[in-house]
Parts: sequence; C-alpha cells; structure tokens
Amino acid sequence: MPSGKEAIILAGGLGTRLRDTVPDLPKCMAPVAGRPFLFYVINQLRSQGIERFIFSLGFRSDSILSYLETEFNTLDYTCCVEDQPLGTGGAIQVAAKLCNTDTVGIANGDTLYRADLVKAWELHKELNAECSLLLKPMKAFDRYGVVEIDPQNTITSFREKQFYEQGNINGGLYILNLPAFLSRGFPEKFSFETDYLEKYYEGGKFAGIIDNGYFIDIGIPEDFSRAQAELKKPPLDLHAIDKSWTIFIDRDGVINEEKKEDYILNWNEFKFYNGVKEALARIASRFGKIIVVSNQRGVGKRSMTLEDLQDIHRNMLHEIHAAGGRIDNIYYCTATENKDSCRKPNPGMAFKAKRDDPSIDLGKAIMIGNKLSDMRFARNAGLCSVFLATTNPDTPSPHPDIDLRFNDLLEFANRLG
Repeated sequence: MPSGKEAIILAGGLGTRLRDTVPDLPKCMAPVAGRPFLFYVINQLRSQGIERFIFSLGFRSDSILSYLETEFNTLDYTCCVEDQPLGTGGAIQVAAKLCNTDTVGIANGDTLYRADLVKAWELHKELNAECSLLLKPMKAFDRYGVVEIDPQNTITSFREKQFYEQGNINGGLYILNLPAFLSRGFPEKFSFETDYLEKYYEGGKFAGIIDNGYFIDIGIPEDFSRAQAELKKPPLDLHAIDKSWTIFIDRDGVINEEKKEDYILNWNEFKFYNGVKEALARIASRFGKIIVVSNQRGVGKRSMTLEDLQDIHRNMLHEIHAAGGRIDNIYYCTATENKDSCRKPNPGMAFKAKRDDPSIDLGKAIMIGNKLSDMRFARNAGLCSVFLATTNPDTPSPHPDIDLRFNDLLEFANRLG
C-alpha cells in the first residue's frame, strides 16, 4: 500500500451493553489485556499501511483525547467531536471534511478485524468501487446479518439478523470513495449501514471482499471477556525461541557505544560494545531472522550523508560476519519528524520488514533496545520487548512495556542457552 493512506475510526459509541462491565468509558477505551481496546485497533490499521487517522468522537471524548495525547503523541491524527449523536453516517460525513485523500478506510473503534487491507485496497481500486466492505465468514450465529455477493464481488443483498448456519457478515471495515459518498446529499444525522449501504448497493458500485482474518467485536460482555484471553500476550520464554523467531535490534546503545546527544557520523566513530560480536554469533544460532531497526535522524538533519550511514553499515556487517554472526537486514529512518510512520516508537519499520518478508511472524518476534521508545515500538508492532540497561540504567523496572531486562546484549545472548 502506498504511503499516505488515511482511516476514520468511529469511536463515539455509548457502549450501553457494556455499561455494567465498563462504566463511564466509551467502548473503544474498555481495558483489554491491560490496554484500551483502541490500542489494538490503531496498530492493526498501522500494520496495513494506514499512516494518518481521523477519530470521530462523542461520548466521553475526553478520555480518548487524553489517551491519544499521552500514549500516541507520535501518531499522525486529528479528531472531531459530536455535540450530539449523528449516527454512523453523520459521524463519517463530519470526519470526511478532515481527510486529505479521496479514498479512506473506515473502522469501528470497538471491533478488531485483522483483514488484509492492503490486498483489499488494491481490489477496491481494480473494481472501481464506491464502497468496499470487508466480509468475515462465520458459522452458527444470530448476532449479525449476512451480506451476499456475486462472483465479481458485487454486493447482491443484505439479509437481516437471524440464525444462520454460515454466512459472511459485515466486518465493520470499509474502503470508501469520499467524493461519491458525499455527493449523495445526506442529512446531518443518518445511519451508514441502513441509509447508505442498504439503500444504494443495488447500483452495482458496492463490493464485498471476503477475508477470514481474526475478528472480535467487544460490544457485548461475552466477547469482551473473550478478548481478554485472546489478545493477552503470553510471557516471553527465551527457551521457546527457535529458528521460526525474529529478533529486531536497535543499533546505537545496543550494538555500538552511543554518543550522548549526538550521532555516530562515520565509521571511525563506531565502537562495538565489548562482547557484542560474540553475542550476535550466539543470537544467529537461535533466531531465524536478525534485523536492525534504527532511527538515524542525523541524515535527515544533514549532520551526515546517507553514504556515511551506508559505509558504517557495510563495515559493521563485515566485522559481525567475520566473528561468526550475521544481520539479515537493516532498516533505518532518517526522518526528522516524530510523526513519521517509520520513526520509533512508531512501528513502521517492523511492518515494512513483514511486508518485505511475509515469512516473518510478528507474534514470534522480539525487539531489543536501550530506550523506552524501543519498548513502545515493540508493543505497537505486537512484539515481545527486551530492555538493555546500557545507557539508561535508571529506567524503572518492572515496567508495563518491558518483558525482560538485561545489562547488555551479551548477557541476553548467554541467557538463550
């Protein structure tokens, strides 16, 4: 998916069915496995190439605004707040005015759908659809209606809620052509599902794209409880690591000595920590993939050139290989803007690595670094996190973003067994 994709997240619901379980919070802020559910929705969309977000807020918008300001301060986003409920269609219509592109993703803040949005976006364009719906196959259900499509992916009917042995439901994830949507002249308040999808789909411009990715809607207490177990990350067990695992490694302060308040500008300034080459050789024997992910703002600020950075990496790789270790790939972000999707703690480099090598399983991966921004990068990408106290030994421990802590890379490698 090209850069610059946008998504509107509908996060204004009252959450009445969860009121006894989660009082005084909008549904998307319900705590799931230690984090607001919105955390998982945002990062799933980021994994699919969404770089800018428009949050449509209503009930208790203050809690969402505060959360975004503190936990997602490097996310590129903007918000609109309803004074009164406008319905799902009215909320999208208002949020659309804040979009910079004609085609946007639409997601619900209380639904996590791990669909292949990259592939769906391409098909949406190929079909020249006005609106594409991601459809989740389900069996033995009565909570949802069914959406039927023909062999060309054109929606042929919306069937009402009742018991179905099997069928494809509307997963609440859409790709929408905004100019076409807005040209229909809707009132201020309306339902996206009833007054738009079900009213206009017979024109032939509405597509359904089946995707059997993980799906959960926390709108009822039973599924809210299920989410607690399914989204909880198990403790990191180093003895379970094998060649199916990937390790992401920060560079400065982990592999080499960090220059305080400055950049490593050339190879002459690059100094390996004692024991790092030995550590990388041990790590290479256990992990299937070893990937360096590094913020390199010095290039963006013109303190050094890209050629200087590449020369450092060529020499670094040569010495690591000569010592029996390896690095399979290096990703670096030279952007100066904190909201760049690839600048840690934003998880763009991990998602790019996954797109470049689909065999990488981010659920079986570790990020190892010396800053809390590295740990937040891990959490945002769905990785386990290992903190090294090389440069920031006063970082509090235990910490919710840190799974394991070691003094340096060699200590970590020795613990692998």
